[in-house]
Amino acid sequence: MASRRDITGGFGPQYDHQTTPPGVPGRSFSKSNSLHVELSSDTLEPTSFQHRLQRSKTERLRHETIFAEDAAQILDIKIPIDQKIKLLHRVTTVKDDGSVEFEVPEDIESLSINVESEEIFSNVDDEPLDTSDFQYIRPMQIVILIVGTRGDVQPFIPIGKRLQDYGHRVRLATHPNFKEFVLLAGLEFYPLGGDPKQLAAYMVRNRGFLPSWPSEILIQRNQMKEIIYSLLPACKNPDVDTGIPFEADAIIANRTAYGHTHVAEGLKLPLHIFFTMPWTPTSEFPHPLSRVKQQAGYRLSYQIVDSLIWLGLRDIINDFRKKKMQIRPVTYLSGSQFSESDVPHVYLWSPYLVPKPKDWGPKIDVVGYCFLDLASSYEPPETLVKWLEAGDKPVYIGFGSLPVQDPEKMTQIIIQALETTKQRGIINEGWGGLGKSAEPKDFLYLLDNCPHDWLFPKCKAVVHHGGAGTTAAGLKAACPTTVVPFFGDQPFWGERVHARGVGPPPIPVDEFSLPRLVNAINYMLDPKVKERAVSLAKALENEDGVEGAVRAFFRQLSRRKLEPEPQPQKSSLLFIRKCFGCC
Repeated sequence: MASRRDITGGFGPQYDHQTTPPGVPGRSFSKSNSLHVELSSDTLEPTSFQHRLQRSKTERLRHETIFAEDAAQILDIKIPIDQKIKLLHRVTTVKDDGSVEFEVPEDIESLSINVESEEIFSNVDDEPLDTSDFQYIRPMQIVILIVGTRGDVQPFIPIGKRLQDYGHRVRLATHPNFKEFVLLAGLEFYPLGGDPKQLAAYMVRNRGFLPSWPSEILIQRNQMKEIIYSLLPACKNPDVDTGIPFEADAIIANRTAYGHTHVAEGLKLPLHIFFTMPWTPTSEFPHPLSRVKQQAGYRLSYQIVDSLIWLGLRDIINDFRKKKMQIRPVTYLSGSQFSESDVPHVYLWSPYLVPKPKDWGPKIDVVGYCFLDLASSYEPPETLVKWLEAGDKPVYIGFGSLPVQDPEKMTQIIIQALETTKQRGIINEGWGGLGKSAEPKDFLYLLDNCPHDWLFPKCKAVVHHGGAGTTAAGLKAACPTTVVPFFGDQPFWGERVHARGVGPPPIPVDEFSLPRLVNAINYMLDPKVKERAVSLAKALENEDGVEGAVRAFFRQLSRRKLEPEPQPQKSSLLFIRKCFGCC
């Protein structure tokens, strides 16, 4: 049975989930790994139908009231943090796959839990500035703060280069592992803390952001502290190699930088978040790191996930705010999400795959994929070229920067699946050492590293972890796609690929098996699936996500000069209670 993890990632107090947490009014708890508020069992002697119906309504309202009160208090800035930790224990479960699970009462109407405005917006305000308007934006020094693997860094290379084309100075601050990658692209580089290999290995072991075991807590906290404390120097310190001064005029960051909002606040700089997965509340789908089935809970899932992550980092961030930024600490639970509520966001995926939700306003843009041309400068090994020319197009299988727990077993499954389906295959070793134990076979080619934009057009189908960049590359190459998600947003992209009809249902890495891989390959070989993949690829050809991202950035900068300072956000307590009739 899957165990239930401490929702604060081991950073906060732990309680027995079968008893009432201290300081919270007495209620009973189930051993279930999901929210379950036990109601009085109907064991009394038979009563009239009308009496039973009245009782059913009473119990249902009690259930709804309990959930509404707990959910509202989680977001109420007046509730102490310790009490909110107990409330989060009550309504949520952090599963072993790193996702956050909670349920809402079945009878609550869809879209009824609104933690902020659900206004439906038109697309009038989403029109980008005309290129001629860009000349009115003075040359700036722009820092791009990126935390993650190479796949997280790669989309920002073309974005940075396009900003340079418009006359701006761009510094891309990321992990030292990617220094050469950034410098060869012609951008300035500044090192951030944290080791992406260690972060990736941690995420695979724990299936997400929160640690599974106490021994992991210190590792992750040290990594995050290194990252957060390196953000301020990245915005204002001279170049490490040349000594050339740098003083940022604006910040672009991905969401996993975590300290970005606090640096922007302290330096009083405009901040724009660019990210490859949804992090803005919507009623159209839940947070990719959550597991909630009822649409009524979709918007709330974003607030809960953000709150859980904030709980694990709040002391590090507040220490950073006081010691390095000289600004007041955040004293309420939702400090992270409240400070980002007015920050413009650019989402780097194609609206042909996931359209912009109708309840996202004009400060949110979905611009398309940002592809970096690596194929034109790639010189493939002669052995690879000859192998590709010697037979039918192969099936690509690889998991990039993600370490594999049992590479030998997974390699044998892949080889057997290729033999069963009579397909040629390319195995990408990646950081996990996949394929190293394989014996030489004519239908198999082992690959160390190769640009996806060069390789994928030469494949008939692809099997990968579902990273946003790898998914984009496969779809652009018109490849039917099977996603084998490890953690994070990867299940989300696997589900979207399947919903679009260009791949089978995702195969969680823990369920990776010969029968499922064989079925997935056969699914991808269906001519109708290929037709849909080709159709989607043609649509993607008309997108320029890089230009869209840059235009959105400039538009929001221009809009920021005209808008008054945002007012402090009101507590969501009253609004949620009204939705449930609890006033």
